[in-house]
Amino acid sequence: MSSFRGCMRKWLAMLIAAARGLIAHALPILIAQLSSIGMMVVDTAVLGHVGATDLAAVAIGGGIHISLVFALVGVLQAVAPVVANLHGAGRDAEVAPVLQQGFWLAALLTVPGVLFLLHPGAVLGLAAMAPAVEIKVRAYLGLLAWGLPAALAYRTFYAFCNALGKPRVLMIIGLLSLVVHAGLAWGLALEGWFGEPMGVAGCALSNVIIAWSACLGAAIYLHFGPLGARYKPFRHWQRPDGSHWRTLLRLGLPMGFSNLVEITAFTLVALFIAALGAEVVAGHRIVANLAALAYMLPLSLAIATLSLLGQAVGARDWPRAHELVKAGMLLAGVTSSLLGLLLWWLASPIVAAYTDDPAVRAVAVSLVGYVAAYQFFDALQTVASHALRAYRVTFVPMLIQVFCFWGIGLLGGWWLCWRGDYSLGVQGFWLASVLSLVAAAGLLGPLLRKTVQATESTL
Repeated sequence: MSSFRGCMRKWLAMLIAAARGLIAHALPILIAQLSSIGMMVVDTAVLGHVGATDLAAVAIGGGIHISLVFALVGVLQAVAPVVANLHGAGRDAEVAPVLQQGFWLAALLTVPGVLFLLHPGAVLGLAAMAPAVEIKVRAYLGLLAWGLPAALAYRTFYAFCNALGKPRVLMIIGLLSLVVHAGLAWGLALEGWFGEPMGVAGCALSNVIIAWSACLGAAIYLHFGPLGARYKPFRHWQRPDGSHWRTLLRLGLPMGFSNLVEITAFTLVALFIAALGAEVVAGHRIVANLAALAYMLPLSLAIATLSLLGQAVGARDWPRAHELVKAGMLLAGVTSSLLGLLLWWLASPIVAAYTDDPAVRAVAVSLVGYVAAYQFFDALQTVASHALRAYRVTFVPMLIQVFCFWGIGLLGGWWLCWRGDYSLGVQGFWLASVLSLVAAAGLLGPLLRKTVQATESTL
C-alpha cells in the first residue's frame, strides 16, 4: 500500500509540474492571442456604430481574410514542431536554418495569398449579397492584401519563439498592436482623420499598418534580443533548401489545410447566410467574435502543449510527454467549460456592448448558447490536434477535421439552415458546429492515445 501511495504521489507531482509549466507558457500566448483576435473585436465594435452594411462587410470580408491567413499560417507553423524537436534533442545549431527556410516559405506563400485577396470574385460569387456590401468587401480585402507579407513573416517568427519557450515578446508586441489599432481604427473609420470617415476601409488600413509594425518589431527583437545572440538567425543566410522544405511541407501542408477546414467551418457561414439579411449576418459576426475570443483559451494551452511536448519528444522523455498530454487536456477542458458557462450567463450585456441595433442584438443573443455548449469539446479536439503535431502526425488529423468540420459542420449546417423539414436559419449552422466539435473530439482523442502508445513502444 505504501508503494502504491508513493507512486500516486510521484504521478501527481509530475502532473502538477507539467500543468505549471503549461500555464506559465500558455499565459503570455493567451494574452498575445487575445490581442490578435482583439483587433477583430475592435473592427466589429467600431463598425457596429457605423452601420449594418459595414458590419456585414467586415463579417464576410473578415471571414475570408482570416480563413486565408489561417491556412497559410498553418503551413508555416511546421516550424514549431521541427524547432521544438531539435531544441529538445540538444541540436540547437540546426535551429536557425529552419527559421530561415520558414521565412523563404512565407515569401513564397505571399504571392498566391495577395493575388487571392486582390481578386476574390470566385469566393464572393458563392454568396448572394447586396451590391453595397460586396463593394465594401472588395475594398476591405484589397487593402488587407498589402499587409499579408508582413503577417506571414511575423507568424513564422511567432512559431519560432513559441517552440523555444519564449512567448513573452509575442505578448508585448500583441498588446502594443491592439492598443494602437484601437485608436487608429476609431480615428480612420469613424472620425475621418484623413478627411471623410472611411468605415470598413479605415479598419483595413489600420490592420495593414499594424501588420508591418509588428513585423518590424519582430525583426528588431530577432537581431538584438537574446534569441538573436544565441541563434544568430540573420547570419550565414541560406538559400531555399529542398531538404528543409520537404520536411516543412510534409508537416505544414496538412496543418495548413486543417486550419483552413476548421476556420472556414465558422467563417464561411457568413457567406452562406448572406441572403438572410444584413442584420442576421451582423448578429452572426458578433457571436463569431465571441467564439473566436473563447477559442483563444484552449488554443493557447494547445500551442503551449505543442511546444513543451515537442521538446520532450525530441529529448525522448516519454514520462514527461505523457504528463504534458494529460495536463493539457485537463486544463483546457476544465477552463473552457467554465468560460462557456460565463458566456451563457453574460450573453445580453456582452452583446449590448457590440451594437445598438435591436434586431442585430436579438440574433446574437439567440446564438450565444451554442458557443457555450461546445466549449468542452472544442478544447479537447484543439489540444489533441496540436499534441499530435508535436509527434509530427498531421495527415490523419487533417482527414478527421475535413469530415467533421466540412462534412458535419458546413454541409450539415447548410442543410439545417435551408433544407431541413424545420429549417433553422442561422441557428442550423451553429447547431451543426456543436455536433462537428463533439465528433472531432471523439475521433482525435483516441488517435492521440494510440500515437502516444505506439511511439513509446517502438522507441
